[in-house]
Amino acid sequence: MGASSLRLLTRPGVLSCCSLSTKTSTFATPAILINKRSPSLFRRPPPPLSVVSTRGFKDDALVKPPSQISKRWIRPDASCPSEWEAPSFAFAFDIDGVLLHERSPLPGAAQTLALLDYYHIPFILLTNGGGKFETDRVAELNEKLGASMTTENFCQSHTPFQELLPEYADKTILVTGSDYEKCREIMEGYGFRSVVTPGDIFRAAPEVFPFDTIGEDYGKPLPKPLWAPPKKKDAMTAHEKVLTTEQGGEEEEKKLEDHLKIDAMFVLNDPRDWALDVQVFMDLLQSKQGYVGTYSEENNRGNWQGDGQPKLFFSNSDLIWAAKYHLPRFGQGAFQHALVGIWKEVTEGRAELKRTSFGKPHRETYEYAEEMLVRHRQEWLKEKGYGEGDIKGGLKRVYMVGDNPESDIAGANDYDGKGRYGTEWVSLLVETGVYDATRMNFREGDVRRADVVSGNVAEAVKWALKNEGWRDG
Repeated sequence: MGASSLRLLTRPGVLSCCSLSTKTSTFATPAILINKRSPSLFRRPPPPLSVVSTRGFKDDALVKPPSQISKRWIRPDASCPSEWEAPSFAFAFDIDGVLLHERSPLPGAAQTLALLDYYHIPFILLTNGGGKFETDRVAELNEKLGASMTTENFCQSHTPFQELLPEYADKTILVTGSDYEKCREIMEGYGFRSVVTPGDIFRAAPEVFPFDTIGEDYGKPLPKPLWAPPKKKDAMTAHEKVLTTEQGGEEEEKKLEDHLKIDAMFVLNDPRDWALDVQVFMDLLQSKQGYVGTYSEENNRGNWQGDGQPKLFFSNSDLIWAAKYHLPRFGQGAFQHALVGIWKEVTEGRAELKRTSFGKPHRETYEYAEEMLVRHRQEWLKEKGYGEGDIKGGLKRVYMVGDNPESDIAGANDYDGKGRYGTEWVSLLVETGVYDATRMNFREGDVRRADVVSGNVAEAVKWALKNEGWRDG
């Protein structure tokens, strides 16, 4: 590996000195100390290299082992090569731009996961992607990467929405995303029993969106009737005025309880019909207690979002992401910024939009991921043959491997050591995705500045293994 393949951007407590050349490779003693324990479980030595580098691969192009990751590794506890300790470190990988580009595996990705699996090093996939059931997404990844992962080590942006079930399972929620019906299906699959989309509201009252860009086949019948405000006489047609007169006057306003009530709004993944979504969301953010078609008088008093309006949840805040096009594309974060900007105009800058964002870099997602990784590590190592005494030392360090400084790296750096378990998070940035050094040059101390920048996922994992005291033989 040449010196240009990997650059160290140091933070306190992380390896501070590295010298690489084409002839020799020397690493300073890691500042991260390995907590060694006496090995207590007998294991067979590693099989030949060919077994490690080719098993499980379905794509002929991936059979060739990458030059930097598939070598046999010597563990720091390998004084007797048949006795291994349970690793006290683990990995969290982003997917798009790290393991996959579009739908194709990136070089070394499949081999890297196979190597971690072989050496019993736990890992999870932590992605801001979404729009599918976790089981379906994991099945696709296993097919592409020749892996055998389960939903126990997979977390996408909206997976933590399940934590909100106790509060909203029996209430009516509004959800939007790339496909209204798929979003509804996912939320119902999580356990939310009454799920409405902007398409449903449009179908019940097309006048909500007075433009001709939306098809009339959106949505399904609503679980409750949609209230339509009564028309004043001066806004009625001649025919309507005759009918109203015959009925004895203007239509009486229905009770508030007869309106459709929305208790929470969720953005599951990148929305497609921004215009309709923004209109419906803004109506509800100004409504009286979340009832569709109402307007709260509290708004006129400057008490915005202070009259029981539905809470607003975003699954992630990614402004850009790496797609097939050679320049980054806007993601869900762009929709969020658009909604915030319109809210600012509506409120004349007097109120900040109250909302909760999940996904990287937000703390809630890293907390969820850490809990998931701790549970997965315990169960997975038991399956590998480790006893309770070998696992009880706990998880000491997580290496976050990502391509987006704004989400993957900023989240790991900010969460470092602040979780329930005090686990250290080390940020490893790869250059195979959205990261572009010409546009993203961060100063020392910037939370988006990675501990290490490397060419690809294989190089990033190699650095981490050496940082843990492992040697490639």
